[in-house]
Amino acid sequence: MNTKNLRKGTVAVHAGVEPDPTTGAIMTPIYQTSTFAQEAPGVHKGYEYARTQNPTRHALEKSIAALENAQFGYCFASGMAATDTLMKLLKPGDEVLVTNDLYGGTYRIFTKVFAEYGIKFKFISMASAEDVQSHFTSSVKMVWIETPTNPLMNIIDIAEISKMAKANGALAVVDNTFATPILQNPLDLGADIVVHSVTKYIGGHSDTVLGAVATNKEDIAEKLAFLQNSCGAIPGPQDCFLVLRGIKTLQLRMQRHCENGEKIAAFLSNDFRVGEVYWPGLDSHKNHAIAKKQMHGFGGMISFTPKEDKIDKAIQILKNFKLFTLAESLGGVESLCGLPSMMTHASIPKEEREKAGLKDSLIRLSVGIEDAEDLLEDLDQALI
Repeated sequence: MNTKNLRKGTVAVHAGVEPDPTTGAIMTPIYQTSTFAQEAPGVHKGYEYARTQNPTRHALEKSIAALENAQFGYCFASGMAATDTLMKLLKPGDEVLVTNDLYGGTYRIFTKVFAEYGIKFKFISMASAEDVQSHFTSSVKMVWIETPTNPLMNIIDIAEISKMAKANGALAVVDNTFATPILQNPLDLGADIVVHSVTKYIGGHSDTVLGAVATNKEDIAEKLAFLQNSCGAIPGPQDCFLVLRGIKTLQLRMQRHCENGEKIAAFLSNDFRVGEVYWPGLDSHKNHAIAKKQMHGFGGMISFTPKEDKIDKAIQILKNFKLFTLAESLGGVESLCGLPSMMTHASIPKEEREKAGLKDSLIRLSVGIEDAEDLLEDLDQALI
């Protein structure tokens, strides 16, 4: 089906998924096979070996590409596998400008893995696009943007920084995990590549681990296809099937995440037991105007600090939760809570976390799709 002129909710239901030509099955079957029969050497039906291509994975790749308004999409075994693949577009001596507030696993693979291969990473604040321009040199070949950022919910102007990257001969890559294609489309804003931890909102049910990359650039797509096949960090067909199922309700889920997020952010902002609240939908957010310009909603990720800025206070609040589950990850239908300094961002040195503004006491919430009143009651009884 050609989904080019359809709206996002319709694209989420239909993109990449066609009735099975053999049986008429509405859902793409799980093609649990490692190889495919050939009529003659090199003569086949488009599939020869499952690492190279699999019909279930192919359907998911088409779906994610359509959601991101991209011509090309590629799926990987995890969000980190997708990130790993993108780093292989670079060579020793290349430099990457990276937002200084980002997922701890991304920081780890940059500094502990690819820095060992001669790729340089410069972590800078991107909250003000004007401040980024001075960091470009002839060695900068990529700009890594995460917006909203994890966990401080900073908003980065994708259009402005992508324009700078293009003017300086660098690729603009946007990690769109928190926003999803429902709330934000980086390629439409000028980015070259968009990357997702599909494990999170796109999958949406905390039951699979998967990553994806989308682009409109044919030369990059050819390199990604080569790397995907050559390095083999692919997802299995069962995981692809689960994500295809999850995508069908992506728009509905994101609407509920946004609604619940707004109510919880408002509650936290007016509670005397709470210090700072980080959510891009608040008028008080320093880049709220940019968020309104480039997003279609503000999502369900919220961070806050206790009024008494102590880590033991934060830990006690986390222990008090009954509905919010203390766990890694985010983006599922159920609400989760965590302490980034000891969990998702523990791999970032304390001094670097503090430099970016990440306090040890910061609590991160992944607001699910439960009834908001129940979540608010849980928050109220957990706060001390």
